[in-house]
Amino acid sequence: MDSTPLVTFYRLIEEATPPRRADRSGLGSLPTRAYRHCDAVTSAAGFGWHICPPLDFELLWDGAQIWWRCPGLEADGLADWLPLGAAQYPHYAARFAAAAPAGLGDYAPPFLTALQEPGVVQVWTGLAARTAPGWSLLVRDLANLPRHPGYEPYEGIVETDRWFGPLFTNLRLTRTDTPIAFHAGQPFLQLQPIPQAAYADALLNGAGLIEDLAGLAPADWADYEASIVAPNRDPETLPGRYAAAARRRRRGGCPHAAGKTAKSLNPASGNPIVTTA
Repeated sequence: MDSTPLVTFYRLIEEATPPRRADRSGLGSLPTRAYRHCDAVTSAAGFGWHICPPLDFELLWDGAQIWWRCPGLEADGLADWLPLGAAQYPHYAARFAAAAPAGLGDYAPPFLTALQEPGVVQVWTGLAARTAPGWSLLVRDLANLPRHPGYEPYEGIVETDRWFGPLFTNLRLTRTDTPIAFHAGQPFLQLQPIPQAAYADALLNGAGLIEDLAGLAPADWADYEASIVAPNRDPETLPGRYAAAARRRRRGGCPHAAGKTAKSLNPASGNPIVTTA
């Protein structure tokens, strides 16, 4: 059995919250009926890992300039709003320089960067990641949770099997003159592992199309009857039939995921926490 992790996370800012397996209940926000009976929704909500910011901070966009502030800068006389160009995580540059090999100490990644597009800011999660060969990470908004009213994350696919560096996201701020708060223990992103073959042009450009109802084969009609018609004809059919079947299928195991695990770090000890992917 292959014991190589599918994903390994690296906590480069030690205060950063380790990635958490995404919650099938949508952090408790899904309706009870959806949580109990809609496996499609709960599977999407639980696919991947939730990511939190490495510290509490606030952003403010006045329509022209992005401003920021965070706790911990009072000792430097910087307790008020600061204009954002590129900002380091507080007191991180010295820590990075002390840990990095010779010649790399001056290249600590910025924590926040205002991009040239109006109202767009790049946020570092405090993490880096590696994936198994042929796998990438999709960085996206939280699945099946209401969008934050103050910002929208851009989605991005990072080929982390060959590129190793800080795991960033870009946020488009959608409110002006209103502080937007981020909290260290509150997820704001979701990471999902995807095989690179899944988004290859050859695969996506080769999708088939059945033009109309006349194109459905007998097997298609038989499957439609089993999935849709038969349950509606049977008065004893219980809600959640699809969900129960999906759970039975998962319990049977996935041959493509045998032995694949994901590692995150225990914030207390710094030792890896191994979770099944």
